[in-house]
Amino acid sequence: MAQSSSAHLEDIERLRNNLKKVIMGKDQCVDILIIALMAGGSVLLEDIPGVGKTTLAKALARSIQADFRRIQFTPDLLPADILGSSIYNPVSGEFKFQKGPIFCNVLLADEINRASPRTQSALLEAMNELQASIDGASHPLPSPFIMLATQNPIDFHGTYPLPEAQLDRFLVMLDLGYPERDVEVNILQSRQHLDPLEHIEPVLDGGRIHAMQQEVLTIHVDPSVSCYVVDLVTATRQDDRLKLGVSPRGSLMLSRSAQAAAYIRGRDYVIPDDVQEMAVYVLPHRVITTARTRYDGIGKRQIVEDIINKVSVPV
Repeated sequence: MAQSSSAHLEDIERLRNNLKKVIMGKDQCVDILIIALMAGGSVLLEDIPGVGKTTLAKALARSIQADFRRIQFTPDLLPADILGSSIYNPVSGEFKFQKGPIFCNVLLADEINRASPRTQSALLEAMNELQASIDGASHPLPSPFIMLATQNPIDFHGTYPLPEAQLDRFLVMLDLGYPERDVEVNILQSRQHLDPLEHIEPVLDGGRIHAMQQEVLTIHVDPSVSCYVVDLVTATRQDDRLKLGVSPRGSLMLSRSAQAAAYIRGRDYVIPDDVQEMAVYVLPHRVITTARTRYDGIGKRQIVEDIINKVSVPV
């Protein structure tokens, strides 16, 4: 890791700069997206329309020379529209599998909560096992694979809330939010005559991304840091403000994301700061608040931040 540290940091910096060309003023969101890519996890973007979610997904796909697909989720969308189906060939008398749009490197699942629960559940296997099962046969997804799903937190008309089992499979949840005034002025000025997205050049390829994902797995996690992860997760299960705490899958994803956070910063070991940084993106969407908590206006992220401040940090 030490010998290749400078090389992979240069790759990360090139990718970061590419994304920042089209998503201005959101450096932290860009870093979290890169961490999710390095950790091989999916991202849930919960935000209002028009803040750059689609642009971010396209910029990522172009930066890593990846196959990009977008699925607009609607109430009448069927699982076969995502996964694909077997089509009968009358000449050969055989069925041939026609791959659906999920067989790509970067998938944008736009307004995922507008599809029925049955269609939403078609993504579970892909998110967890990087494969899709159709007609009893399993088909591996291309590598690398990352899904960016969006949902509008304001407009609930005609939506189906994502079930806990599916939320638990998203590595992180992000919201881009409105840009600062000066940043929005820069966006207007920079896009008078051209779209920065059209000028994005690939800086990495699928093979390099896969190799970097394997390097993330070699990042050392000390037993004391693992205990810290478990202590944070256990605290969510014991908090009176929460009806449901974080699952063991959440523990694994918090640890993996902390490895990726250390990796993009050039360290071959995880420190508690990595865990704390990622906890506010990995844990909130995995918990369910009580009715009293919601009535009091206490948000999930606030509860996670409270827990981080209370749980003792290993030295």
